[in-house]
Amino acid sequence: MGSINLMAAIVAMFCFGVAGVLSDASDHRYKAGDPVPLYANKVGPFHNPSETYRYFDLPFCSPEHMKEKTEALGEVLNGDRLVDSPYKLDFHVDLDSKLVCKKKLTKEDVMQFKNAVTKDYYFQMYYDDLPVWGFIGKVDREGKADPSEYKYFLYTHTHFEVLYNNDRVIEINAQTVPNALAEITEDKATEVEFFYSVKWKETATPFEKRMEKYSQSSSLPHHLEIHWFSIINSCVTVLLLTGFLATILMRVLKNDFVKYAHDEESAEEQEETGWKYIHGDVFRYPQNKSLFAACVGSGTQLFALTIFIFVLALVGVFYPYNRGALFTALVVIYALTSGIAGYVASNFYCQLEGKNWVRNLLLTGCLFCGPLFLTFCFLNTVAIVYSATAALPFGTILVIILIWTLVTSPLLVLGGIAGKNSKVEFQAPCRTTKYPREIPPLPWYRGTIPQMAMAGFLPFSAIYIELYYIFASVWGHRIYTIYSILFIVFIILLIVTAFITVALTYFQLASEDHEWWWRAFLCGGSTGLFIYGYCWYYYYARSDMSGFMQTSFFFGYMACICYGFFLMLGTVGFRAALLFVRHIYRSIKCE
Repeated sequence: MGSINLMAAIVAMFCFGVAGVLSDASDHRYKAGDPVPLYANKVGPFHNPSETYRYFDLPFCSPEHMKEKTEALGEVLNGDRLVDSPYKLDFHVDLDSKLVCKKKLTKEDVMQFKNAVTKDYYFQMYYDDLPVWGFIGKVDREGKADPSEYKYFLYTHTHFEVLYNNDRVIEINAQTVPNALAEITEDKATEVEFFYSVKWKETATPFEKRMEKYSQSSSLPHHLEIHWFSIINSCVTVLLLTGFLATILMRVLKNDFVKYAHDEESAEEQEETGWKYIHGDVFRYPQNKSLFAACVGSGTQLFALTIFIFVLALVGVFYPYNRGALFTALVVIYALTSGIAGYVASNFYCQLEGKNWVRNLLLTGCLFCGPLFLTFCFLNTVAIVYSATAALPFGTILVIILIWTLVTSPLLVLGGIAGKNSKVEFQAPCRTTKYPREIPPLPWYRGTIPQMAMAGFLPFSAIYIELYYIFASVWGHRIYTIYSILFIVFIILLIVTAFITVALTYFQLASEDHEWWWRAFLCGGSTGLFIYGYCWYYYYARSDMSGFMQTSFFFGYMACICYGFFLMLGTVGFRAALLFVRHIYRSIKCE
């Protein structure tokens, strides 16, 4: 009865979290002259997506009564800080060159704007939950070789074009009037007049399709061709690999089975060779079994998290500019799936005849959260020093700590207790001998690192084309919405990881090396290291990111993501190898 109540509570919390994600969409109807909410969000260098600041950190015209919008957890994690805008765009009311304010810019204000224009600062606003962007100025470099001759201008007139259908806002675009410029080349005080204008136009686009404009950019024909090329490339890789492995392994294993069966029927004493020779050692438990069980438990949780995120993506929760939806989902689902990590780790640890299951549970809880927390502390400190919106307020940090304390930890403990009490014995087809056999000397390419390099290359080659689009979306301003293709690539990644790990495990056992447990996990997870290697290539060759804050955010959080992939794919590789090893040793008679 208690387990049913617990399950009901978990389902209720999950539904509550998803409902919070889904409730972000605006569905307001307006009459002519009604005020429509326009919030100023943030400004920042165009090429540094993590380095964003509050809109009024720059000396723009500010409204008389500045009120901050109450934001959800995901919005705060996303760096959104919405406040009332100085512009008033009432429904169906055209305006022509309306003065926002006359602003006396001090020398420091001019220098601040000039620095922002130099770094290609953009602004972002939200009008009826629709995003609006624009640049704040431009640099005139034409015909000037010397940077000291460049001229710097501030845009002083913003034109808003709003499309509506009956009583709803459908689309908004912001354009800067090319001739309305204020020169800020010299660092001296000046007076600037800021204007804006509004033009309303009717459209036949229904309200339900107003977000399609933002998702179409990733569905353009030439983009889809590249995505499908990625899929075909991955599928060919999978077919070649699986075909090769199936052919080789089936033929080799068949010969092995025939040979070992013949040896058993023969009366003569023959020395065993190959993988049968180590049948008394192959199921000997690995070293550091508490850490190993924690890795498998954490990897299983991250796998479940990924599947849940894909389900939400495929049903349309993460539509473009649903502010903070992904972050909200990640926090909620990670908290709710911690019971999976506790159950799997504790259950597997007890199967390996571990005694200190409490310590194993603590290790499981800290294995992924620990490095993530330390990385967050460092990067949040950097953001505070920069006064960036990426710095989380104390209240948000407190909410996350409470979620971890009141949801994640209790579910982890409950899962651990359930795993410990399940009393499932480890199923080993062969008895393990008292003393381990000595592993014969092996060539250098049979070592752990060369094997990891071989194991990680093929899965990475199956996903690297899609990786560029994901990076350009997460660390840039592209929009990624083709989740179905991404899910196919993810499935292919799992298949290739499983097959390559099984193949390398067979060759390792065939060379009479029985320490395969950690090797299978490391080989499976090595794709995470390749992805982190790709991060360096992307940063220096494919992006224009710069500055200490952006660099530290990029490499810091990508290290955590790649570490998560390492744990998840390592678990997939080990599980596949364990199934394979059990299967081949069941097929022979072990004395």
